Order: sequence, then structure tokens, then C-alpha cells
Amino acid sequence: MSKVAAQFLFDFGSPNAYMCHRVLRDIEWRTDTRIEYVPILLGGLFKLTNNRSPAEAFAGIPNKRAYDALEVERFLAKHKLSNFRKNEFFPVNTLLIMRGAVASEKLGCFDAYVEAVFSCMWEQSLNMADPAVVHSALTTAGLDAEAILKATQDADVKERLGFNTQSGFARGAFGSPTFFVGDEIFFGKDRLREVEEEILRQKADGRPLPAPPTPQHIAS
Repeated sequence: MSKVAAQFLFDFGSPNAYMCHRVLRDIEWRTDTRIEYVPILLGGLFKLTNNRSPAEAFAGIPNKRAYDALEVERFLAKHKLSNFRKNEFFPVNTLLIMRGAVASEKLGCFDAYVEAVFSCMWEQSLNMADPAVVHSALTTAGLDAEAILKATQDADVKERLGFNTQSGFARGAFGSPTFFVGDEIFFGKDRLREVEEEILRQKADGRPLPAPPTPQHIAS
């Protein structure tokens, strides 16, 4: 696949991140480009940016909420995402499962973990803030729940999730889903077409890969 630097900053608590996840493989296939999944903690990013969830920010604007719901239905229909269900426990504290995402990278089962947790959140409507539910769900998915949950307490796992979140903030992110193609930022599922176009544009330009962010870059 082409070495264009494309990243997807996600938190499992975002239904829009789930919807993007379900269509990103098609974009990868069309562009011959691997999109890197980067786990972040949305609650931490909200604190850094003084942002709020749309449900909270637009609670007093009925027309906006109605339009957002219509947009979701259109997106689901366009991409044939018939398995989507609203999570009855929403909003969910995602700290455990986002640390789990980093832990699964460390343990070499990231792709399977991401698929399982997105499904549990937005297709099975499970309470993924409950450690017992998480353990059962991961086990059902054929993952080593014990090892993953144990690794969520490792200092390097906690530090990596914090670093990913801080790094996204430093680059301009304020919510999930956020995409970076090189240094270009895109927010939301309604920007997927622009993400795909930018990947193709950078491939055509032969643009070199930017240096990955480091703690030193963030500190400065």
C-alpha cells in the first residue's frame, strides 16, 4: 500500500467514529492506502479544548438535533449499515476500553479488539464501561480478556493513551472522529470524501511522510 500518512483518531464512545470505521476499509481499498487507527480519550480531548458532546452542546436546539438524526439515517442508508443500534447506556465512560485499545496494540491483537469493541458498543448496545461486561465481550470475541484488562493498568499503556490525546490536541483535534492526511486535518464522518480526495492528491504529489509526533514536539 502507498505510504501516505493517513490517521484516524477515534474513541469508541463516538457513534460517528463507528460509522467511519465501517466504511474506512472501502476507502483504503480505493486509495491503496492503509489508514492508521490512533486511540484517543475523547473526554480528555474535550477537557483540553473546552469542547462538549453534540448531545450536550445542542440540547436546546431541537431543529439541530432533528437534522443531526436525519443525517445519521442518511449515512446509515447510503452505506448499508443495517447493524447500527443506539447504545442504551450512552454516554459511556470509555477510559477502560480506550486503554484496552492501546493494550491490544501492545499485545498484537489490535484489529480484532477494535472490531469487537465497536460491535459491542454500536451493534450490541452493551455497557462497555463495566469491566465485567468488557471481560465477557472480549472473551466471546475470542480475545484474551484477562491479558488485555491486566495490560490496561500498565504505566506505558496509560501514558500512550494520554500522549495520543495530547498529540491530537496539539495538531488541532477537538473531537472524534478526526482524520489527518499528512498535516491536513478533517473532522467528522461528513468529511470522508475529502479525506479520500486528499489521500489521492498527496499520492499524486509524491509528498514525503511527515515526522511522527513525539513527546518533545508536544512539550514545545
